[in-house]
Amino acid sequence: MKEHFTAEQLIARFSEKNPTLVPLLPVINEAVEAIIACYEQGGRVFCCGNGGSSSDSAHIVGELLKGFLCERPQSDEMKARLSNHGPLGQLMAEKLQGSLAGIDLTTQQAIMSAVANDTDPVLMYAQQLWGLGRKGDVLIGISTSGNAKNVLAAGIAADILGMTSISFTGEKGGLMGEKFNIAIKAPSNWTPEVQEYHIAIYHLLCALVEAHFFEE
Repeated sequence: MKEHFTAEQLIARFSEKNPTLVPLLPVINEAVEAIIACYEQGGRVFCCGNGGSSSDSAHIVGELLKGFLCERPQSDEMKARLSNHGPLGQLMAEKLQGSLAGIDLTTQQAIMSAVANDTDPVLMYAQQLWGLGRKGDVLIGISTSGNAKNVLAAGIAADILGMTSISFTGEKGGLMGEKFNIAIKAPSNWTPEVQEYHIAIYHLLCALVEAHFFEE
């Protein structure tokens, strides 16, 4: 059984372990509120990153799609409906967890290779978002410099589509810090350190969103 944490406990733990990041709590909370609003309206969160940050994109989506710190059990009604489908349905009723819709744009090899070959590699994420994104959805873009053109192009697409964009960058912010709606700037410009800060930040972000929807 996973231990349940309240939002206050999560923030306190984060602050104790990451005192350097405490000044970012207001903008982190702004991002959390944007994602919660997105989900409450039936929207989805899209993620993309450049280079090593593409792994962070996949990591965030993994925390959204299944239980992170909470168990996220199915409702009794859903358990009953699943159980009607024999042994496999009963397994699903017991173990299938509540989910928050997240899509990682960095793992779609077929469309990314097609874009790279047929149009321009810079558009590998923007092209996907152009077909999948809707007004009210959220884009999380990650780049330590804040200037990755493939992520920046996705941010431009998100803006045109009426989505909310959240950037994870280093301290300078780059162009993403200027063009994305919410800019989370890790207090460093050294790539390894920025990436370490990003992990701590998006773990808190995911945990706070989860706590909102799956409080016991």
